[in-house]
Amino acid sequence: MANTKGINRAQFLTGALALGTAGALLPQGRAAAQVARAADGRRGLRHRGVVYTVGKGETPATAWSARRMRADLRATRDELHADTVDITGDGVDRLTATAAEAAELGLHIWLQPTLGDVPERDILEHLAETGRFAERLRHQGASVDFSVGCEFWLFVPGIVPGATVLDRVRNILDGTFDPARMQRRLDAFTKKAATLGRSVFHGNLSYAAAQDDEVDWTLFDIVGIDYYSYFRQPAHYVRELHRYQRWGKPVTITEFGTCAYKGAEKTAGMGWNVVDRDRSPEEIKGHLTRSEHTQASYLVDLLEVFEAMGLYGAMAFEFVTPDAPHRAHDPRHDLDMASYAITKTVKDRPGDPSSGWHWEPKEAFHALARHYRRGRVS
Repeated sequence: MANTKGINRAQFLTGALALGTAGALLPQGRAAAQVARAADGRRGLRHRGVVYTVGKGETPATAWSARRMRADLRATRDELHADTVDITGDGVDRLTATAAEAAELGLHIWLQPTLGDVPERDILEHLAETGRFAERLRHQGASVDFSVGCEFWLFVPGIVPGATVLDRVRNILDGTFDPARMQRRLDAFTKKAATLGRSVFHGNLSYAAAQDDEVDWTLFDIVGIDYYSYFRQPAHYVRELHRYQRWGKPVTITEFGTCAYKGAEKTAGMGWNVVDRDRSPEEIKGHLTRSEHTQASYLVDLLEVFEAMGLYGAMAFEFVTPDAPHRAHDPRHDLDMASYAITKTVKDRPGDPSSGWHWEPKEAFHALARHYRRGRVS
């Protein structure tokens, strides 16, 4: 994803606020019954994974590196016990190098290019190059699903007014767009992307939609949903998610997660919106209380629902967010609270953009690892 003044992918999970469709819902009794099935061993996810974002980074110190990527993927397999990595972002070289390493490690690959804020032809060329590489990996025996992109209304100029992702988000939130025109343009580009994807990749094809987007899923083999709902009862999640199963196709949760502060789970994907980015350095607004337990509990609650429903896969968002560092003794500048990452970025020299850094697992990492490990040995 193109750099948009320091605001990363997690900060644009706003589709549910603007795009609405009605879906078939399970009656409460049937929903509760589906949740209960998890205990009898007849359900379960086929793929349990994590999103791994590749990109330029905001500074050279936080940019993608092959060395870090290789270590991160080994940790994904050996410490997180995930069997799948959702490789997303832009830069064909970064995407393909990461996918090749994942294949070497025996991970299932969900490969998803998300180039944005450039002309449509460039986005499609980027998609095609990545898809051709995915097909080569598949022919070599790697386990690969290919997604043609993510929330096109957000990344592709011309569907919603605005030259940048941030401009388009503001227009969505302000209502300064024509929903009917947006849907026509979204449908046209989605069809174009799906057709191109089919021409270069011959395995399972998908797309990652915001959870209330209208998508013609006949174009794809797998329904992919970025899911950020909050309900108190598991049965409510089942009732909402059931509408994606009406297409009779496998369903993958391409993103799910929340941030690490009290109340973040109730923000429906807007947990990132607690940072004052007009300040230098950026700081947390208000008086939030850090809570890794909040993040961990939300992830586990959703994961249990996904398992109960027997979905095709689920990928927690995300492995690491280097540009949102943790400041243990400075809550006002603890940007990790507003990060969806299951690890916390710790700088050697806090406040120095050129500082080296490492990640440490959060409570969410350990909670997912326990569940993923059980899933791998069952």
